[in-house]
Amino acid sequence: MEILDRLQHFGFTDAAALAILVVGWAVIGWIIENPSAHKPSVTALMARYRREWFVQFVTRDPRIFDSNILATMREGTTFFASACMISIGGGLALLGNTERLLGVARDLTLETGPAVVWEIKLIVILLFVANAFLKFVWAHRLFGYCAVVMASVPNDVAHPGAQSRAQQAAELNITASRSFTRGMRSIYFALAALAWLLGAAPLVGAVLLTLVVIWRREFASQSRTVLLTPSQEPLT
Repeated sequence: MEILDRLQHFGFTDAAALAILVVGWAVIGWIIENPSAHKPSVTALMARYRREWFVQFVTRDPRIFDSNILATMREGTTFFASACMISIGGGLALLGNTERLLGVARDLTLETGPAVVWEIKLIVILLFVANAFLKFVWAHRLFGYCAVVMASVPNDVAHPGAQSRAQQAAELNITASRSFTRGMRSIYFALAALAWLLGAAPLVGAVLLTLVVIWRREFASQSRTVLLTPSQEPLT
């Protein structure tokens, strides 16, 4: 009953806007990770390049270049994971200070409502940030696994297990990148969820704008055009 009493402060428009937020986040992720064969996403294209990277990795000597690339990827996951932790800490601190929370709410909107309304809205935002944090941590861990497998690739190109071991490293790298990309999408939608503090309509607008931005970057960006440019040698 207590939960129902708290939810009664939200109307149908709030529920619909929240549903659009969650469904939009899930659907765009599925579309990006499962694109059609004739219109691949940037994520799918980069997976092909990652596999080609590890084909070249076997014959490269020395392999310092490859280890530097992987170290840069791990640094990126560390940065975003740290940023998420800071955001989560700030959000929890705001939840623990009801008076300041209501003060922020009054500055953002003319409506006055109980603190529980703003607390629930902040919790939704924090859930997206927490999901991003977990994705970044897992991506960092997978890049570490990839580094270990890379180190186990034989230096002898003619070794029967060299190519297969390199492709194992490639698949780990692709999985880590997928987790990193999911974390980034969660951050995008956490930023969109901030608009809910202004009301249901701003939230819907922010979600639609976020969907357009993400779709364009994956399916209609200049970087995608560059990745599609044919080269002399086909990618594996």
